[in-house]
Amino acid sequence: MIAHHFEYEVATSLGEAVNLLQKHGGRAKIVAGGHSLIPMMKLRLAAPEFWIDIGRIPELSYVKEEGGKIRIGALTTHYVLETSDVVARGCQALGDAAGLIGDVQVRNKGTIGGSLAHADPAADYPACILALDATIVALGPKGERPIPASKFFLDMMTTALEPNEIVREIQIPIRSGRNGSAYLKMAQKASGFAICGAAAFVELDASGALANVAVGITGVGNHAFRATETEKALNGQKPAPELLKKACDNADKGIIALDDIHASADYRLDLARIFARRALEAAIQRAG
Repeated sequence: MIAHHFEYEVATSLGEAVNLLQKHGGRAKIVAGGHSLIPMMKLRLAAPEFWIDIGRIPELSYVKEEGGKIRIGALTTHYVLETSDVVARGCQALGDAAGLIGDVQVRNKGTIGGSLAHADPAADYPACILALDATIVALGPKGERPIPASKFFLDMMTTALEPNEIVREIQIPIRSGRNGSAYLKMAQKASGFAICGAAAFVELDASGALANVAVGITGVGNHAFRATETEKALNGQKPAPELLKKACDNADKGIIALDDIHASADYRLDLARIFARRALEAAIQRAG
């Protein structure tokens, strides 16, 4: 299907993009890689009158360690995250997820900022952003606004971004000591989107006990979520197979699962329990 007619504008800076969003008053959409917006327009699920292309703003693509944080520009591509030494050292789950997105062409063009702002319930990054306790920095007419990942994903394709705000940067705290993270998923074969994906982050204390545990799950509900009951059951405990299995039996607690042609609700809930455990096992091995 062919998209509706639209006008195309190129922003040379993030400030100019924000100004253009204000100027067009809700009739415009931001585009960078375009892998989320273009399919929606072809399906007539979105019909913006204006495209604001931010894909040529070079200062928005970077991965660096600074001020105790891993800072990632919104236009950083999946391929850059997949191959980044900084990501491999400090937030392995994000690199895992980046390497599982789409195909080579998608990974070379798609961006982390666009994926997060789109907030597809089956996207890979949201689980990692939650488990890694990241902060999304948005820029709007009132300046910068940090949004904790725990408050960013609100509903299906709905985030805490305000009108005329754009994702500028993702910040992930750098942890010292013994820690590890991992992301695993069951993908829908045609699209590669997650039927269920789980990201886990763990810190081990001197005795080998779990000093900090975080688990993010995507693809199951209408937005990504933290498996808080699983986290509570594991914090302070020494990891063991039976303990992990028992704790992950509650990974889906309180979640209303999606039910569609790809998987039933019950199947997705079962996958949440299984992949939470597998992600934790992988994260613990990396921390070991």
